[in-house]
Amino acid sequence: MVQRLVLRNLFHRPVRTGLTILAVAVEVMMIVLMVGVSEGLLRDSLRRTRGVGADILIRPEISGRTITTADISEKLPGILMDRFPEIRSAMGATVFTPGNLQTITGVDWERFDAMAGGIVIFEGRTYRAPYEAIVDEVYARQEQVSVGGTIELMSHEFEVVGIVETGKMSRVFIPLETMADLQGWQGRFSQLYVKLNEPSRARALIDELRTLLPNRHIISVEDFLALTAASVRQLSSQFVNVIISIAVAIGFIVVMLAMYTAILERTREIGILKAIGASKSFIGSIVLRETLVISFLGILLGYVLSVLGEQLVAIRYPLVSVVLLPDWMLWAALLTIAGSIAGASYPAWKAASADPCEILSYE
Repeated sequence: MVQRLVLRNLFHRPVRTGLTILAVAVEVMMIVLMVGVSEGLLRDSLRRTRGVGADILIRPEISGRTITTADISEKLPGILMDRFPEIRSAMGATVFTPGNLQTITGVDWERFDAMAGGIVIFEGRTYRAPYEAIVDEVYARQEQVSVGGTIELMSHEFEVVGIVETGKMSRVFIPLETMADLQGWQGRFSQLYVKLNEPSRARALIDELRTLLPNRHIISVEDFLALTAASVRQLSSQFVNVIISIAVAIGFIVVMLAMYTAILERTREIGILKAIGASKSFIGSIVLRETLVISFLGILLGYVLSVLGEQLVAIRYPLVSVVLLPDWMLWAALLTIAGSIAGASYPAWKAASADPCEILSYE
């Protein structure tokens, strides 16, 4: 009987019920997608760094993770390979960040290809002239460029001569010499990748390299990835928490307004139920059960919208990776239920505390 009463109350105002369910679904979608975008971008960055195939990373001694200068001599790779036989290869690269989520990397393609264990070229070829560029498949899809087309990089036009697989260091590559000329960094790198014959020797070699190069930041690639992940998650969590707070607040307000309006419209019904002996807990439970039904339907719809949102982002913005995390899908559901119950608490209390004599006399 109670279940039938709850369902009849919900279907009595289908538009309002539907809009409330949609608002709850949007709350869930906001939480799931914001966390998914943050985690997706991080994982994509880590995957591309790991795709270089190096074991040790040497960078300028700077604070933070952003490279803004290049002061590693181009002679250093040869010096290290001559001095340490356990080094299989060493490769310099120069990174430029144009102010968005992507980077432009100047690199010697033959050395890069060898260190990465071979890079699949889907279309075209490697660069041979100074103002030729190679892009990965995701960048090509996002910017709708193909082999033979042109892109503007650092206020210069580059011809796209190749499209390669994603997950290898960067999304845009240009000749190392061209990057050096454009930035005024001739004969210098912004970072140096070292690949060993035996990766297990990395930590021992790092100690030796730190003694040899005291003014350089030297770290294993795996440690660098771990530190980067921890740092990015810590920074992004602040933004994500703000979005979650806004989403929960929206859900709280929408549910409270919807249930409060429903109580005002059903004062006569509540008065009759209390007049025939319905307890306060019974009246309050009806309101809370309606809220739970709306929350569960909203959560299910929110999951569907999250999946659709992930697919739409992948189609419209290929450079933005989205990862739907099962843990956060559960957390989104729990936060939504908690916010909805909190929003329905006052309307439930008001309905349970109503005086049947006053209601019926007024009606």
